[in-house]
Amino acid sequence: MELIINGEKIRIPADESTVTGLLQHFDLHQKVVIVELNDEILAKESLSETILSNGDKVEIVHFVGGG
Repeated sequence: MELIINGEKIRIPADESTVTGLLQHFDLHQKVVIVELNDEILAKESLSETILSNGDKVEIVHFVGGG
């Protein structure tokens, strides 16, 4: 499946077709993230139920600590 993630076309395995699967693919599932799918911010509770489709536009923002 091909998605546009943070402005880049990226191909991911079709078996990672949920937002949670996508986050696991990028090893972000344990981090605090905000996910926007096709210009709509998703609730954290819906990430495992939200199915991705070929060509979807996904924005992922995660927080990095530092000082």
